[in-house]
Amino acid sequence: MSHPHTHLQHGTPPTPAGADDWHDWSQAWTRHVPLLTGRTDLTVLVAPGAAGDAPECFYPDLRRIEVDATYIADRPDVTDPTKARHKRLVPTGYGLLVHGAAHAAHSRWTTPPGNPPILATVADLLEESRAEGRQRARRRGDRRWLRHVVKTLLDPDAAAVDDPWHAGQLAALLLARVDARIVTSKDVRPVRAAVTAVLGRTRLRHLRDIWRQAHTCDDTDADTMICLARRWCQILGVDPDQQYHTPVPDAGLFPGRLAAALVDYLAAATGVTPTEYAAAVLARRHSPPSEWDRRDPTEQEHRAARDLANRLRQARTHHPEPGRRPSAIPPGRLRTRHAITADAQTAAGQLPTAAPWQQRTQLPPEKPRLHLAVLVDLSGSMDRYTQPMSSAAWIFAHAARRAHATTATIGFGDRTTVLVPPRTAPTQVLVMRTGLATATFPEAVKVADQLLDLRHGRTLRMLAVVSDGYLDDIPAGQQLVTTLHRAGCAVLWLHPADPPTPGEPTNPDQVWGHTFTHATTLTVTNPVEAITVIADAAVTALAQA
Repeated sequence: MSHPHTHLQHGTPPTPAGADDWHDWSQAWTRHVPLLTGRTDLTVLVAPGAAGDAPECFYPDLRRIEVDATYIADRPDVTDPTKARHKRLVPTGYGLLVHGAAHAAHSRWTTPPGNPPILATVADLLEESRAEGRQRARRRGDRRWLRHVVKTLLDPDAAAVDDPWHAGQLAALLLARVDARIVTSKDVRPVRAAVTAVLGRTRLRHLRDIWRQAHTCDDTDADTMICLARRWCQILGVDPDQQYHTPVPDAGLFPGRLAAALVDYLAAATGVTPTEYAAAVLARRHSPPSEWDRRDPTEQEHRAARDLANRLRQARTHHPEPGRRPSAIPPGRLRTRHAITADAQTAAGQLPTAAPWQQRTQLPPEKPRLHLAVLVDLSGSMDRYTQPMSSAAWIFAHAARRAHATTATIGFGDRTTVLVPPRTAPTQVLVMRTGLATATFPEAVKVADQLLDLRHGRTLRMLAVVSDGYLDDIPAGQQLVTTLHRAGCAVLWLHPADPPTPGEPTNPDQVWGHTFTHATTLTVTNPVEAITVIADAAVTALAQA
């Protein structure tokens, strides 16, 4: 998410590439922005990558609003920005312009020097709804565009964990916009319930008093905004004189109610289901790099997928038990209601689908669906494991599709990459590449949980990690592994037998060959053995379920 403080910055940013292609948009919106702001000294820059890390940004020193053109369209000829109708064709882009105009017109204060950075951060949070509320009060028609763009300015990262700080942040960014009359109370009902569950009604009421007072502040009243920010911190149990910077989410905690509620809101605002929205976010953040190679699967890989699928199917049906099943023909016991239904279907000229007879037979026992997540370490010391594990990802995906299982393969290194998502059967083998770091192991575990629901007991769940244990954040990783273990998800850790590559950079906080508690740890001598061990563990777990 673009944090609110990135929407209003000082300094001179570099001119982004591609600004010339969007020159007509910049000119048209520069002529239009006095109508939005009441100021005649402003310019607008539209270009891909403009506004830094945010979709839009206002630079007071330059008196310039920047809008990232990627939120408008793929190309500048999508519409004519000089025509009034263009705003209906690009509502997100125009909403960003209105949001920047709200800051340009009403964010006329700066944090007084000497204040802790955390107070400036909280004041920026409060300024979001304050500036938008002032813009709506001055130009009521702008509410339509501000309401539309809220989903662009928010992200599930705003509610990474269920703690008071992030609950307060979500309240300031979304619930406060209800009192600013940008969104409605009905829109944010799930979010309000989640925030209340974390903060309690009393603290949320106190926070609401603060943001409502902020909405009444003058555009230049920096002292009051900072005082309100200090009260905000005190309500959330943070001493700004002791903790200068914004609290960061605990990497060892999974997202909870806050993130789920925010995803529900963003999905509804976008017009998709929460599942579709979460899938789009994952695809945007964790898709494989374009430079990774692809190749056709070999006959040996096809054979391995068929063999593993057969083993998984046999594990599901290893002990047949007596049971009953419906049948369209005798022998068996006649089920009168179904027989009548079959006759009615025949009389209507339809193909009968009812099964009038019930037979005794040997049926396989009900087995839970296997959910298997495979995490592959992509640090330099794991280089010789990347090609075999890339092959394993293809094999597991195709075997799972044939055997009523669900698998996902995820690489972690300097970024988290979803190599093979669940319920997909890739036509080609995507070959992973190693990097230098293993900073994203906690994130990879959370992505695996999001994809396969590893913390809930409706399925048979297993997490297999192929890594030398030479990780950046071992405490957070251990905390996540323990959470999965206590939720009933088996964790299998496969260590290579050989140490890291000589001369590789080391860190005192990193431990070679670290063994995690609450995980079954095995040492493997080669990559093929790692594939076999994971397959055997999956078959055994399914057979014993």
